[in-house]
Amino acid sequence: MSVADLTVRQAERADLLAVVRIERACFSDPWPHDAFERLLDEPAFLVAEREGAVVGFVVADRTPNHGRDIGHVKDLAVHPDARGEGIGRTLLRSALARLRATGVAVVRLEVREGNDPARSLYADEGFEPVRRVGGYYRDGEDALVLVVDLAAWAGRAGSGGGDGVESR
Repeated sequence: MSVADLTVRQAERADLLAVVRIERACFSDPWPHDAFERLLDEPAFLVAEREGAVVGFVVADRTPNHGRDIGHVKDLAVHPDARGEGIGRTLLRSALARLRATGVAVVRLEVREGNDPARSLYADEGFEPVRRVGGYYRDGEDALVLVVDLAAWAGRAGSGGGDGVESR
């Protein structure tokens, strides 16, 4: 299968059970259902759907900041059975485009320092590390805080491929 078979759309309440199942399959410390429920209205809470089934999601929000709004990719996950098909990249690009359309200038995210597939995806999309946060995750692993300027991102030639990795 390919990303051509994929539909990316705004998440709906009916998607939450599938989103939580993917979250639990991907992360050792998953978010609870109510966390996703509170984020349903965010501008870039998107799901990737194939043949009627949700196979991945991204959650990103926007914070006003004196005319230079900041976006935050809070969660990105692709079902383990659907990885390696470019779904993660498609979701990330869709979220970044949606945030840019709402006036966001810069987007940040946190990623596990040891999550090489996710770090590679983010680097390919122009994210750059700005700092390390020691012991960020419950298991004690450090996080890297990455940022991307959306005007620069939008001006780049798109890179092909993609891992469809989970990242948070």
